[in-house]
Amino acid sequence: MENKKLKVCFAASSGGHLEELMVLRPLMEQYDSFIVTERTKHEAAGQKSQIYYLMQVNRLEKTCILRLIANAFLSLKILLTERPNVIITTGVLAIIPLCLFGKALGKKLVFIESYANVYSPTKTGKLLYWFADQFYVQWPELMAYYPKAVYFGGIY
Repeated sequence: MENKKLKVCFAASSGGHLEELMVLRPLMEQYDSFIVTERTKHEAAGQKSQIYYLMQVNRLEKTCILRLIANAFLSLKILLTERPNVIITTGVLAIIPLCLFGKALGKKLVFIESYANVYSPTKTGKLLYWFADQFYVQWPELMAYYPKAVYFGGIY
């Protein structure tokens, strides 16, 4: 499939996960792509790509489950509107519904485990490992947790 014909969704929660994902900007520019992240008071500015926003989710807040449900509906709407072929994500909680719906709709899922986790896996990584078509770790120590992962070093 030609690069511009392949549609790629780049998804990450706000903060460090989004910053890590944005290191892949050259890859974003090679494909017909869009970004999905959490809406915060610091929105992703200066991006050429279409940006969709999910609700910010904190697993310690009482509204966590309600926000995940809302994000599930928002994610499904985004997927049905954009129809990506591939979802590339660095995590975390807010994008789980997007990834699971994507897999249910036959999309390829690429997960990049967080650079910040050197010795232990993330909760999102442990869940999405079983659904990912390609799973990357940035530290060799994580291969003990993800034996089918690909280690390629840091993306920074």
